[in-house]
Amino acid sequence: MDISLLDLSSAAGLVATVLLTANFLLGMMLSTAYRKSWYWKKAPALVKRIPVADIHNWTAYVALAIAAVHPLLLVVDKTSKFTLVDVLFPLHAPHQRLFVALGALAFYALVLVVLTSQDGIRKRMGFRAWKNVHLISYATALLFVVHGVVMDPLLKDRPVDFFDAEKVLSEGCALLLLVATWFRVRYQMAKRKAPVEQAVASGAETDPRR
Repeated sequence: MDISLLDLSSAAGLVATVLLTANFLLGMMLSTAYRKSWYWKKAPALVKRIPVADIHNWTAYVALAIAAVHPLLLVVDKTSKFTLVDVLFPLHAPHQRLFVALGALAFYALVLVVLTSQDGIRKRMGFRAWKNVHLISYATALLFVVHGVVMDPLLKDRPVDFFDAEKVLSEGCALLLLVATWFRVRYQMAKRKAPVEQAVASGAETDPRR
């Protein structure tokens, strides 16, 4: 079975999407008090020894590297008709310019998030500024998944086949991201609500009229 550079590029894009999905989920875990959660307390000791933060960091680095290889393979494959300028600034890309632009924007956003997460840069920025920039990761994940779903892997500008195996994988990643985001929003809302409820309860206990 012959494997073309176009096939390798498509595979690289899928691997990058899966890694970024895992990175996103791990990042959500780290942004919550997961070590205090019931599911983590009941987890086996072997699971608790997993270096979640390290895996989160390295999945970002590996995903960034593979995401860079993904368009470069298109440039090397002469049948794709893509040039380096086309993948960096896809205003005149030979195929699916809008969809290619989504992938390019996602890649640039990923570069920004990874660079600003380096210790030296993050300390100079301050936590609040870094956190605001890091929120771009939500858009990054969304753009990568949408790019993977709508882009024709054979570059023939065919309609999207949502039941194609590659598309199903990207759609599964999208579903995981949406569910995780929903839980993350619920966690944040509960976190903000807790101090208010505690203050109300404390005030009721000290009310002299009671």
